[in-house]
Amino acid sequence: MATQLTAEDARQSLRDHCATKGAEVRAKFGPNLGWAELNQLLEDRKFVRYPCTIAFDAAPLQPDEFAYPEPLGARPDAGFRVCVHPRFETELNSVPALVLYQLVAVNYGDFATAEDAEAFGAAALGLSREDYYKQLCKVVDDLGGANPGLDRGLQAEERPAGIPCSPNCSCSTSSVT
Repeated sequence: MATQLTAEDARQSLRDHCATKGAEVRAKFGPNLGWAELNQLLEDRKFVRYPCTIAFDAAPLQPDEFAYPEPLGARPDAGFRVCVHPRFETELNSVPALVLYQLVAVNYGDFATAEDAEAFGAAALGLSREDYYKQLCKVVDDLGGANPGLDRGLQAEERPAGIPCSPNCSCSTSSVT
């Protein structure tokens, strides 16, 4: 008798897949993913499904948002421009962690969640999900924001007040949008 898979099974499968892909990124591009390696990664269709460029442009960003994969057309194969807050233009070693998070939305679209992005980025950088998430939260704090601003382009789940925006978060954001 066939096992009936649930939506949660599919979500867990994607999360595991993202973590595996992140580990493969680390294996290929090394333990110190910097600016040069990030640009090589963006050209590798094994890891980044659609063409991507990086632009230091805050215009498409929402308040407190550090990066956003802006679609260049109606279809994903038109590519994306990953807009990164200009504050990081002089801190290129910080940019890979920010862009890795956005690549899950590029690769998997609306089905991807914040947890999938954390799994991918953490594995690519050799961090625990908790440490990766804390690193991203610090970036947002440095931008002056209270909302991590991590979920645009990713599927977000509403959470009751007082529930962290991610299992790895220590904040008390009322909902993730």
